Amino acid sequence: MRTTRILNLLVVMLVFTGLTALAQQPPIQYFRYPDQRGVNVFETPRTWDTEFEGLKVRVGGAFAQQLQMLSHENGNDSALYALAPGFNLATANLNIDVQLEDGVRLQLVTYLSSRHHPEAWVKGGFIQFDKLTWLNDNLGWFDDYLTLRVGHMQVNYGDMQFRRSDNGNAIYNPFVGNAIMDAFATEIGGDVTFQSPSGLLAVVGITTGEISGNVAENDARGPAFQFKLGYDNQINDDLRLRLTGSAYLCPSSTRNTLYSGDRGGSRFYLVMSGPGARAGYDFTTGRVNPNLRNELTAIQITPFVKFKGLEFFAFYEIASGMNTGETESRSYTQLLAELLYRIGEREQFYIGGRFNTVTGPGFSGIMAANEDVTVNRIELGGGWFVTKNILFKVTYVNQTYSDVADVSKYYEGVFNGIMAEAVVGF
Repeated sequence: MRTTRILNLLVVMLVFTGLTALAQQPPIQYFRYPDQRGVNVFETPRTWDTEFEGLKVRVGGAFAQQLQMLSHENGNDSALYALAPGFNLATANLNIDVQLEDGVRLQLVTYLSSRHHPEAWVKGGFIQFDKLTWLNDNLGWFDDYLTLRVGHMQVNYGDMQFRRSDNGNAIYNPFVGNAIMDAFATEIGGDVTFQSPSGLLAVVGITTGEISGNVAENDARGPAFQFKLGYDNQINDDLRLRLTGSAYLCPSSTRNTLYSGDRGGSRFYLVMSGPGARAGYDFTTGRVNPNLRNELTAIQITPFVKFKGLEFFAFYEIASGMNTGETESRSYTQLLAELLYRIGEREQFYIGGRFNTVTGPGFSGIMAANEDVTVNRIELGGGWFVTKNILFKVTYVNQTYSDVADVSKYYEGVFNGIMAEAVVGF
């Protein structure tokens, strides 16, 4: 069954690739390209020289396949899954972008195959307004500075969300894994983004605070709010500076999923899993979830500096809140730092490293021995953009679990080894 799904997926991707080769993709305004041109793009750019020529439909996709060569162990001889080198299930996205009107576009993303759901299912979709002069000539001030998004969409919290792998779309991520405590959620709502030529930017959003629609009466359900303030400017040909502060506030929710919303799953398959685990069900291996489902406040500070080929990206994050039935708030901290050097005429090669650490009073399924559990990860590696649409990367990963209760399978846990990933985006 799995072999059949993979073959069907390959056929679909080859068809899309063939169609792309036969016909040039139509231009879409205010659009982040799903290839190397989209690397280090955060909020969609305000400058765009594409003229509106009527309704245009752009069909694209993303495909990722990993070769995993990892091993794991713990300190109390708890039985773990018998890992061996092999290929993970291929993942893929189908992207449909539609230019509806001048400055108005629609995006719909479908996961054709993911670790959690091997069958096709919709991630989400939204309408984005970058111009309103088609509605009224007196709204030129909107066209100069503002972007409005409405729909079931990825919430704009933090900047790591623009760099992480999103199921098959892994071309923006220089490494194989995402953050250990991975902030990603799709919620129903809208946001407004302000961007000025001076580099100032601000975002205000309101969403449901839940991953899907819900009409059942429940006093715990409430909205979530997103805020971002920052500066992003290309100082000169060699230097770019960006610094943002983000906040996600959800005073009450029946099931908030900011740290458990990625149904695409972790890239590190079955690490620290038990003998009977299945990749589709135990799909978040290598990550940790603070399980703050009822109340959550998260703040992330993110600097980004690029000087010629040298690139530094980092974030510091604090998350606090409670799960249903709890009366006292729990708090967690996370730090991630990357240093890359991009080489070549079009920066088609890069090497670098990433350090990621998370500390908190235990996580979902991970009990603390004393007060706090600490999870550390190091990734070292590099990549090659064979073309702007094809990326090949290799990383060494080492992740450790400290201060875990000795009755847990994570006690003195560690996994490490080599991951290779091939990515196509178009």
